[in-house]
Amino acid sequence: MTTTVDAAELLRRTRELLAAHPPATTGRTEFLGARFDAGLAWVHYPAGLGGLDAPRSLQPVVDAELAAAGAPDNDPRRIGIGLGMAAPTILGFGTDEQKQRFLRPLWIGEEVWCQLFSEPGAGSDLAALSTRAVRDGDTWTVDGQKVWTSSAHLARWAILIARTDPDLPKHRGISYFICDMTDPGVDVRPLRQITGEAEFNEVFLTGVRIPDSRRLGPVGEGWKVAQTTLMNERVSIGGARIPREGGMIGPVSRTWRERPELRTPDLHQKLLTLWVEAEVARLTGERLRQQLVAGQPGPEGSGMKLAFARLNQEISGLEVELLADEGLLYGDWTMRRPELVDFTGRDAGYRYLRSKGNSIEGGTSEVLLNIVAERVLGLPAEPRTDKDVAWKDLAR
Repeated sequence: MTTTVDAAELLRRTRELLAAHPPATTGRTEFLGARFDAGLAWVHYPAGLGGLDAPRSLQPVVDAELAAAGAPDNDPRRIGIGLGMAAPTILGFGTDEQKQRFLRPLWIGEEVWCQLFSEPGAGSDLAALSTRAVRDGDTWTVDGQKVWTSSAHLARWAILIARTDPDLPKHRGISYFICDMTDPGVDVRPLRQITGEAEFNEVFLTGVRIPDSRRLGPVGEGWKVAQTTLMNERVSIGGARIPREGGMIGPVSRTWRERPELRTPDLHQKLLTLWVEAEVARLTGERLRQQLVAGQPGPEGSGMKLAFARLNQEISGLEVELLADEGLLYGDWTMRRPELVDFTGRDAGYRYLRSKGNSIEGGTSEVLLNIVAERVLGLPAEPRTDKDVAWKDLAR
């Protein structure tokens, strides 16, 4: 699409926003709302939906000008599921009414989102999900259980996939909905992890009534819609922007520099190897983000997420090895319900334990290996005997 909005025009509009709503005297939510209405939230989105149909690559022009002026941001870590997963899915498959209703409060951060995808029997094989949605006129009744749900205890809305036709093979007969987490029948329970905290939740859905007007995409084509969500999710997890020596490699490198008595030649070699790999992963993430800027969040994001999980586990293991007995100390088992995922916070013992989840959350490493093999490397697909079998006839 041809656009007349270039960098100079974006800069002019940004300065107009700052003049009309000085950050020093404007409330945070008011400023963010004005930014969205001015089309400067995500400039590549359509006009009227927080954007100006401008090239996505021009977003840094706006961000840099606002940051220099001390303007508030929308705390993207707190609302990452909404920004990174719900928003692109709603933009791609939502009706005009859905886009108008959900995108503004999502971007401002007034409404937090979560993702109701994984289930106790359908995590690694997500398409095997058994949560049912049965249509009754203009409403769907949903029953089932979801698990490993980040932010469910904070969320107002959820993106949800449920089986709507058990007579079809498992990848078909799935539909995609927007679920109101305050509706009767939605029960959120904390799921305590190996670290002692409860960052995730179980969500039980019992007779939850969802209007058909909150369905995303055609009935029975929810798997196709979900692919958009999943590709963006893996880019969000594996391609987060971090500085050099950010992430897991940072604490280990600092310890190495500050405590020479811990050094051994063997540990030196291990640290060098992982430092280089961490830097390669960081730069690869930057390339992935440029691909995203071009509007192509492809399956390569799965490879990045794979590398993120393996590296985190190896680096946190090295940190424990470096610190020896001290690295095993982990005495605070206080039940916590953090609002943010913190991979590197607290101490070495926490990082070691928390990293174990990296190869499960956002798609297990085993599933992602299949995606890389088939969609990136073009290798033959694994034999799938259940491909053409009705979901209701599958062994469970």
